[in-house]
Amino acid sequence: MTTDMCPCGSGKSLSACCGPFLSGKANAGTAAALMRSRYSAYVLLNISYLKETLWPKNQNGFDETATAQWARDNHWTGLTVLEVQKGRETDRDGTVLFEAKYLAGGRLNTHRELSRFRKKAGRWYYVEALPE
Repeated sequence: MTTDMCPCGSGKSLSACCGPFLSGKANAGTAAALMRSRYSAYVLLNISYLKETLWPKNQNGFDETATAQWARDNHWTGLTVLEVQKGRETDRDGTVLFEAKYLAGGRLNTHRELSRFRKKAGRWYYVEALPE
């Protein structure tokens, strides 16, 4: 992957994919787009974006230091979106099942999660991880 490619694996440039979301110039239009941009935020260490896109009631409990350390300690190698339920531009909620691969301590790991997203005032937010 070249440095101008988006880390989310879309095959698009960062500026044509997650970049506008990460810079605050645009909001993700779907739950899947927000999921992809949050993965990119981990890769690019944009911890403030992770907090801003967290459901407002959950932002006070967000540990920026621990999140930054975890993001920094891992080498992110890829994102695969496995399933999307709802989460379209016209929906108010949705879920995204994904796998994020990363190297830690010389070992390839997979973080698999079913994430719940909700829209408030026209903007998508990550709410929580759900049991599969």
